Amino acid sequence: MRGAKVHTSVTPNANELFVIPTRNLTETDKDYAVAFCIPLNTAGLKMIASPYGRGHESTFTHPVSSGHKMMETLTVFDDVFVPNDRVFLNGEWQFAGPLAKTFVEFHRFTAISYKLPLLDLLVGSALLIAEQNGIEKASHVREKLTWLISYAQTVRMLTKMAAIECTVKDGIAISNTQVVNIAKLHFASNYHQALMHVQDLAGGLLVTAPGEGDLKNPETLKYIDRYLGGSSGVSAEQRLRTLNMISDLTTSEFGGYQAVLAIHAEGSLEAEKLTILREYDQASAKNYARSILT
Repeated sequence: MRGAKVHTSVTPNANELFVIPTRNLTETDKDYAVAFCIPLNTAGLKMIASPYGRGHESTFTHPVSSGHKMMETLTVFDDVFVPNDRVFLNGEWQFAGPLAKTFVEFHRFTAISYKLPLLDLLVGSALLIAEQNGIEKASHVREKLTWLISYAQTVRMLTKMAAIECTVKDGIAISNTQVVNIAKLHFASNYHQALMHVQDLAGGLLVTAPGEGDLKNPETLKYIDRYLGGSSGVSAEQRLRTLNMISDLTTSEFGGYQAVLAIHAEGSLEAEKLTILREYDQASAKNYARSILT
């Protein structure tokens, strides 16, 4: 394929698969300048599912991932027939780059939009565990909580601004490309810092706390109730549930999956940086600087 890459994306209703090229192609790559959409049950389409983040049944231990699972696959097209009315690009290599760019900018806007509930949950979990641990008034804790709130709200405000600063073409609103990429870069480059703050506030019980079975055993429950209860009358079970939620978000397979998505999903950090640099009106900025010098 001469280095060309193909991007596959399952639609939200999980019934169809989109395939588009993911970079500019040359004329020698025209056989790979293809874009189409086909049903998932198309003959010859093989999807080898990743076992990573396969999910868990216990809502106590894994309150988030027990109900949420993202399916990832190695997608293989083994002599797949694609009808003409399903084809968007077929050898027109000149349009491969613009098509991929158009796709990713819409895709990146959806990314910064759907990440907001995740950030809100991280902030809420941090506030809750700080209160249950009885440390919410400590200056360093307030600093971490302020950082987390600022992080989440910055992504939220940038997402809103990207929509407000949209352009409308043929009746379709197109979010501001530069602001979208600034929002995505801010989200991705700070996500692991957010996890660190939440884990720091929670403590080592994220990985050392007793399990659900220990709560159901009267012999061990009496010790758990005595030593693991939280501040202001919070029961040990309530505190453990909060810790399990944070563990699910930050230390489990689900947490690891989200950490990888932050870096690689909807485009890499470097792709976002390149877009920000390209989209900025550099000529006007330089002209303004020159005007100050004269």
